[in-house]
Amino acid sequence: MYSVDSLSSESLNTVAQPLQNTATVFNPAQSPQQTENPTDSGQPYHHKANHNQNRSIAQSGDATSTSTSSPAISSAPKIGFVSLGCPKALVDSERIITELSRDGYQVASDYEGADLVVVNTCGFIESAVQESLDAIGEAISKNGKVIVTGCLGKEADKIRQMHPAVLAVTGAHAYDEVIRAVALHVPKPDRSTDKDYNPKIDLINEAGIKLTPSHYAYLKISEGCNHRCTFCIIPSLRGDLVSRPIDSVMNEAMALKNAGVKELLIISQDTSAYGLDLKYKTSFWNGIPLKSKFYDLCQALNDLGIWVRLHYVYPYPHVDKVVQLMSEKKLLPYLDIPFQHASHSILKAMKRPAHSENTLARIHAWRAICPDIVIRSTFVVGFPGETEEDFQCLLDWLVEARLDRVGAFTYSEIEGAVANDLPNHVPEDVKQSRYERLMTLQQDISVQKLQEKIGKTLMVLVDEIDFDENIAICRSYADAPEIDGHVYVDNITAAVQVGQFLTVTIDDASEYDLFASYKC
Repeated sequence: MYSVDSLSSESLNTVAQPLQNTATVFNPAQSPQQTENPTDSGQPYHHKANHNQNRSIAQSGDATSTSTSSPAISSAPKIGFVSLGCPKALVDSERIITELSRDGYQVASDYEGADLVVVNTCGFIESAVQESLDAIGEAISKNGKVIVTGCLGKEADKIRQMHPAVLAVTGAHAYDEVIRAVALHVPKPDRSTDKDYNPKIDLINEAGIKLTPSHYAYLKISEGCNHRCTFCIIPSLRGDLVSRPIDSVMNEAMALKNAGVKELLIISQDTSAYGLDLKYKTSFWNGIPLKSKFYDLCQALNDLGIWVRLHYVYPYPHVDKVVQLMSEKKLLPYLDIPFQHASHSILKAMKRPAHSENTLARIHAWRAICPDIVIRSTFVVGFPGETEEDFQCLLDWLVEARLDRVGAFTYSEIEGAVANDLPNHVPEDVKQSRYERLMTLQQDISVQKLQEKIGKTLMVLVDEIDFDENIAICRSYADAPEIDGHVYVDNITAAVQVGQFLTVTIDDASEYDLFASYKC
């Protein structure tokens, strides 16, 4: 058994006490209904297992209202948009909305004011499938004219069986199909009748319309995945790896920077495999030859002079060179790595890439290269065949790994996943017990790691301001938006604005958040 200061072996081997309610008073990622009781999901507030980026029709409308310089035109048709699922799906929604806006459509903020509603669905796990089906049903009942797209679109027959009134169903990242379907049922506006329209002026920012706050944005570098993990159906939903040429990625990155974005969050299904399908083809950007390769992309993004955060990175050996970049204060020293488990037998049953790698050794090597590196990960507990010995292996691994951010799922079947047919499924009560034991252990680790931050000076990015409490809700390099913790900065001045960087001193810490003071 490995040991960590102030961690007792009892915390590893007994059924955990109920998780503490560590909710802080404010979380800009949550809707008002969610904020009232943030622990209803059974997961600690700031340690979400999945990085969902759901946007309601109202949120989509509000986010897009300030993204274009064109005046509101009452006669223009209005399209409502509901976006569900991960950041990759959110980027798909942003692209569709951008193209619709360029065609002259406006984005509605409610069902009643929409001429048609697009629902971008998620189909990753069964709860997401049900959420998507419910969202389609709500849109039909409140509007009547609905087009469905996204990952669940692969199950068109299921959607039409439950909701026969849908006008069209497309799959994931089927941008052109969605645009054509919208135009078929709500014809494009005739711009020649719009006296305010000037075709010589580009009314849409080059970076496109974003559903995130203006100071950060997701940048998707590839689609699909070449792996065949037994619990995952993403390849059947989104296909094999298809990387964007590096010049295309960099053009979008530069456009986002020019639009005022202070932080880029790099996303894909397998970020460290970027360019493999292109055979690392060389392209020219700003007259410079660049290979479409993970390391080369990271180098180029470094030179933009803004925060760059890497998500969905697999722990391949070539990631070591990228960690070296982080040690040089270029990339944010933050890696989001879905380890999923530690037991070799379970990783093998999952068919995880790099399942035979000594990940603990790699983590120790990364920390030797870059002592400030922060690692977040997700884990599946109760996978078919997981024994108590396998689970204890995971707990022991976590004690030694001392990851900064951890989320967990209890395994659940999803239609089409190979793991459904594996033997020795784990009873639900055992899954839940193991989940609670894991998260209680990680909560102890998180407390220790955040206590180590007290007294230190950090640069933070302001996400929101609570004017009533005179508090800025911020994030440090260690915190991805809407999934990790916050840094709460008190006694701010009126000059502090959203999207601003502050240098603060950490005064205190809770289980998942930091509290700081700011002197201008």
